Amino acid sequence: MIDPAELSVTLVDGYVDEPAHFGVPPYISTYPRFTAGALVDAGVPEAQITYHTIDELREDRQKWADVADADLMIYIGGMTVPGKYVGGTPAEPDEVRELAWVAEGTSLMGGPIRFGVGDENAGGMDMERKDLDYDFVAKGDIEAAAYDLVDSGLEGFGNRMRDNDELDRWAASGAFVVEQHPNHPDYLICEMETSRGCAYRCSFCTEPLYGNPAFRTADSVVKEVENLYERGARHFRLGRQADILAFGGDGEAPNPDALRRLYGGIREVAPNLGTLHLDNMNPITIAKWPEKSKEGIRIIAEHNTPGDTAAFGLESADPLVQEENNLNVSAEECFEAVRIVNEAGGWRPGEDPADAPTFGDAAPDRLPKLLPGINLLHGLKGEREETFQHNKEFLHRVYDEGLMVRRINIRQVMAFDGTEMSETGAQIAKDHKKLFKKYKKEVREEIDRPMLRRVTPPGTVLEDVHLEYHQDGKTFGRQLGTYPLLVGIPGERELEQTIDVSIVDYGYRSVTGVPFPLDLNAASMDELTSIPGVGKQTAGNIIVNRPYESATDVGGDVDLSKFTTTPSVSSD
Repeated sequence: MIDPAELSVTLVDGYVDEPAHFGVPPYISTYPRFTAGALVDAGVPEAQITYHTIDELREDRQKWADVADADLMIYIGGMTVPGKYVGGTPAEPDEVRELAWVAEGTSLMGGPIRFGVGDENAGGMDMERKDLDYDFVAKGDIEAAAYDLVDSGLEGFGNRMRDNDELDRWAASGAFVVEQHPNHPDYLICEMETSRGCAYRCSFCTEPLYGNPAFRTADSVVKEVENLYERGARHFRLGRQADILAFGGDGEAPNPDALRRLYGGIREVAPNLGTLHLDNMNPITIAKWPEKSKEGIRIIAEHNTPGDTAAFGLESADPLVQEENNLNVSAEECFEAVRIVNEAGGWRPGEDPADAPTFGDAAPDRLPKLLPGINLLHGLKGEREETFQHNKEFLHRVYDEGLMVRRINIRQVMAFDGTEMSETGAQIAKDHKKLFKKYKKEVREEIDRPMLRRVTPPGTVLEDVHLEYHQDGKTFGRQLGTYPLLVGIPGERELEQTIDVSIVDYGYRSVTGVPFPLDLNAASMDELTSIPGVGKQTAGNIIVNRPYESATDVGGDVDLSKFTTTPSVSSD
């Protein structure tokens, strides 16, 4: 019998992306943390558990020695929704297989990869699950498999799902893994699970494959946050659930008291957190229980950090598509949910929540506390030309009513075994390819850009923007959080630092900003000309007439006060 205290274990994070779960950097998913906690619970010392991301292994081949030499190598990954990623690149099937070849000890694979493996980071259509030459593949929970495998002396395990008592232990004891993430501590956001599974059965979604909603207690989630906070984590996203409003209830109706215990408890144990965001909120919950939902949304908005987004799975505004795919919310119900979130959560820091909604009439210069996002999915059964028009009409109605939406996510369906979708979705997507491209471009031009301006009027300040890469003479970065805005800043600035940015212009899916506060006595020509109303001539005059003691000294018709501060004047 192998003594767990003698085992060395290497965890490799190939990243996950599910309908209710992010795990591509700057996110760290629950899977490696829960698995590490299960290993500790089984008797493996923390010091003998090594964690690497797939990007670390790509960049430093010497770290593959940890894969080769471990008594047990565990690979975690799987992408069940397609995406484009900046912070990391999910593992390709060939890389996953190479890990198994290199590992000289026992190899175990798990995570959402059990639903299938696709080419091009799961963006392809080959979604059949493959074992990829691993000794063991967890067809249940990877954390339960890891515990049972160690407990059996590496002889095997029965595929099973972990229970909540185990999760309470493993979630708290696995927090130490975050310290080994290359982004720790400044640019890492911990994905938090409050529940999994879904009470509804949409045809395309993998979340119902986890069963009916199984909720953790507020105390369990708070304890995990506390342990992560003690390990240096400062950014958290309650993203692992189908509907945050239903937390602590029956899986459908809102439970404001449970939300108060959850959010209040997190703020108590993590007083100096930098980010507290969420992801999924079911619009049908708001439509069915509007008053309880308002109370829950107000509780969230009082405790969260600005820029939070509640993703709404409308999927389609076409009644025919809704019926054929078991979609649970109508366009009218979703519209009402958008209105209620604007009313209860759409205020900005510095405003009185009782005076909400502001609906984009900017006063304070920060992002709204909580806005809805709209998910639209194409390639569903019953999709027709009219479907695209239904969706556009819905989005135009939201905009024309003065409401705010933080994000519109338009994507095409992926089919997985166990869902009602089949190759039909792929064929529909192929047939409508030209129509889809035209429609998507129209939404970007007619809705996305003006909506961005409404949500972030000129002068809106985004704090702690992390600078990630250079392109076309600009520096691009994002805040940490749910669906953060991509910000382009004139000039090539030093990467891997954070700065505050003031918004000056808008693209379809991104914004342009200048460092905030902008020092008029040091600002570049490109920074000055990006400010609304400042052309090349005015910018040139500003530079020629330096120094200034205040922004008002510039004169003219352009108000620079919201972008600048009192300039620094040399004492020479």
